[in-house]
Amino acid sequence: MTAEQLARMEQVIEEINKHAHMYYTLDEPALTDAEYDALYDLLVRLEEETGEVLPHSPTRRVGGEILKGFTPHRHKSRLWSLDKAQSKGDLQAWHTRLVKLIEQYNTVNPDNPLPPPVFGMELKFDGLTLNLTYENGNLVQAATRGNGLVGEGILAQVRTIRSIPLRIPYTEGTIEVQGEGVMFLSVLEQYNKTALEPLKNARNAAAGALRNLNPKTTAERRLDAFFYNVGYSDGVRFESQQEMLDFLRANHLKVNDFTRYYDNMEQVAEELDQMAERRGGFDFLIDGTVIKVADMRTREVLGYTDKFPRWAIAYKFEAEEAVTTLLSVSWEVGRTGKLTPVSKVEPVELAGVTVQNCTLNNLGDIERKGLLRGLGTLVYIRRSNDVIPEILGKVTEDEEGGEISAPDCCPACGTSLEWRGAHLFCPNRYGCRPQLIGRISHFGSRDAMDIETFSEKTAEQLYDERDVRDPADLYELTMEQLVGLERFGEKKARNLLDALEKSKDRDLASFLFALGIPNTGKTTTKVLADHYRNLEAVMAAGAEELQQLPDIGGIVASSIVDFFADPVMRASVDKLTRLGVTPPPLLEEEAPAVNEQGFFFGKTVVLTGTLPGLSRDEAAKLLEAAGAKVTGSVSKKTDVVIAGESAGSKLAKAQELGIRIIDNVEELNNLLV
Repeated sequence: MTAEQLARMEQVIEEINKHAHMYYTLDEPALTDAEYDALYDLLVRLEEETGEVLPHSPTRRVGGEILKGFTPHRHKSRLWSLDKAQSKGDLQAWHTRLVKLIEQYNTVNPDNPLPPPVFGMELKFDGLTLNLTYENGNLVQAATRGNGLVGEGILAQVRTIRSIPLRIPYTEGTIEVQGEGVMFLSVLEQYNKTALEPLKNARNAAAGALRNLNPKTTAERRLDAFFYNVGYSDGVRFESQQEMLDFLRANHLKVNDFTRYYDNMEQVAEELDQMAERRGGFDFLIDGTVIKVADMRTREVLGYTDKFPRWAIAYKFEAEEAVTTLLSVSWEVGRTGKLTPVSKVEPVELAGVTVQNCTLNNLGDIERKGLLRGLGTLVYIRRSNDVIPEILGKVTEDEEGGEISAPDCCPACGTSLEWRGAHLFCPNRYGCRPQLIGRISHFGSRDAMDIETFSEKTAEQLYDERDVRDPADLYELTMEQLVGLERFGEKKARNLLDALEKSKDRDLASFLFALGIPNTGKTTTKVLADHYRNLEAVMAAGAEELQQLPDIGGIVASSIVDFFADPVMRASVDKLTRLGVTPPPLLEEEAPAVNEQGFFFGKTVVLTGTLPGLSRDEAAKLLEAAGAKVTGSVSKKTDVVIAGESAGSKLAKAQELGIRIIDNVEELNNLLV
């Protein structure tokens, strides 16, 4: 490679990295996507011509070959755990000890006393701790926390995080910086729309991606990271926390905007009360805040205990984690045939709820959490996103209990199971009781055929006592068959038959969703209905043709084609239509005229929260009739967010991006006119 070629590559890399920093960290893009892509393509051509890829080239972010394992990495400076305060009393006790230590030092050193403490408050992110090493400005290593002294090298995975610079302006030595790898909630929501296996929560999604031996998997998760500490430096020094955070920002490392400084603990306590209420408004998970003494000299004087720094403490929000005993693990079969391990634990109170069952994702999840020999041991559990209880791992890692193993045969029907990726599946789609019941229950659900009075218990009862094996069988039920069932009187039987009759002309999008086509959700079935406008056209569509539609990729297209090519599924659809279940075709002339001068015409809109007197589906239909495109997640392309009561992360994201927010029905109605 000639000196001219090297200089040209360096120039292009610098330009790309500058614009990546503006886009991913500052949220101030200066180029269009097309302009950025053209710059990136130029770099690729230069690398192909020279046969060289520089260490800090952004082309290294895509993820290379699958790694054979993680290499241990010894940190240059210990990564300390933080002492935890579970209450205001714990926090006050920490403050009292802190003030006493400062007073003792000042008594002994009256000529050079420590200043009155100023407290910095930061968010406590709920992700995976990262420790990055930069040498002479270049990112040379990234590692997990591990035991605080030795972690696992994950440089290939961290390179895929586009907000993390591969080269920084500080080139005068070696530094280690600490932060947290996270997956934004809006990114998780978008990812799950097309994922073969939806991710349960953002914390595990981030941790699992960063500890995945295939960096391409990490790249697909579109992770982000916030940084808050310089743990080691052989040159630069700071006088305060403010200086250190400014240094991180100046070196293009992403620092969260929320950092507050207070002179006394009364102010800290007030902020904590407000933060506990606001925690759901962030687009990422937090489980508390971290309070630190801001003055660096005071930190050096106070030092550390065997486990924690004396100058910092983590304030945990109301209990989301608890300790209990893992009693058993059973494997449950879902509608798609996937087996999910469900654990039973000793009942425990967690965030105001008694928890007895917890989620485990798959056997790999069980292994990662050290639970293969976990039956009967004490475990940590958490209510992820304040909703789903999950097991985090053992309290004591070396404690061994009973073995947890995956079954060889389906616990419901005895069929030999198949591994598909990380999950077990029962292939007996047409004879496995929970799969058939799940399919029938899904068919009648609110977002599908919306059969009133129908429930999963009803589906089970009809399966067991009236041989209902397919959704089409529902439409052959008679009054005599229903009245003879337990808990079915004449009124309930008549209501169900009337509801079934009413559902026969449900709209095409709902009907397609009710069929349970793998990898398709409500958004996809609406795209299909709007484009093809009748059932026959959807069933005849080819994979290549389907991929031309918005948000339909190769996997989804293949799933749709395979579904309608399956003789059993096709027979089910044919039977439904013979029995009068015929979604009416959408005729062009039926589409209402759209006012192209209206406020919402051509705008991308996101709905979040609860609107008084208006369901989300009703609001979406009104907006679409006004020419808007209604999507599920907030991005830079979103024009308007309509926020009702209990709006959460989507509202917060809109506020961060400066997107117009409509937060009352009256304003919405005025703009719809």
